[in-house]
Amino acid sequence: MKIRAGYEITYDCPQPTPMIVELSVHPIRRSDLITPDAIRLEPPVPIKQYRDGFGNICQVTKAPKGEITMFSDFLIEDSGKPDEIAPDIVDHALEKLPVETLVYLLGSRYCETDRLSEFAWARFGTFPKGGALVQAICDFVHQEVMFGYEHASVARTAFDNKERRGVCRDFAHLAITLCRCMNIPARYCTGYLGDIGVPPKTFRWISAPGSRLILAAAGTPSTLATTHRASAAS
Repeated sequence: MKIRAGYEITYDCPQPTPMIVELSVHPIRRSDLITPDAIRLEPPVPIKQYRDGFGNICQVTKAPKGEITMFSDFLIEDSGKPDEIAPDIVDHALEKLPVETLVYLLGSRYCETDRLSEFAWARFGTFPKGGALVQAICDFVHQEVMFGYEHASVARTAFDNKERRGVCRDFAHLAITLCRCMNIPARYCTGYLGDIGVPPKTFRWISAPGSRLILAAAGTPSTLATTHRASAAS
């Protein structure tokens, strides 16, 4: 199917402001573009582009004082099929994981593996390894955390989810952290779903327009080879 996608974002800057934005389609989907995914700025100002360590396309610019609008409008093709879920994947020993996945075992600002490891092993240490463990973690987060826009907080981390409330990204942060604590590489992805006919209850962890997804792989050749989508947990 063909999907029309894009954005229009306006910032009002009190002074000239350097910016780094990530608004482009990820390179792994570039071959699916039907029309170019090109960022445009109004007023037009110089913009440079680079690829970060996770493969995202980043744009760097200096916004002038006053309003600046970033926009794009493009078509992309998609099969329309759900992401593959592989519940029967096996768990591999930490030392046998592909080296490119090891970065997705580390803690970060929102995913404090050091503070949740003891809880994770106490809660999930007896679960079967592999896909079943990822599913158990996602089910736990879905059952224990209450969603609500009024609970949004830019400062909330996975450890702070002892409050058991939050928005879509908080669900993802907690699931990612628990996976990493259990030596399962997991990463955060951001996507968008508009009014394209997705039944409201099809994906539990989606709050349109922003979808906060995770990719988790238990010792597979690539983190993309077998994926588990937190929003599709059941």
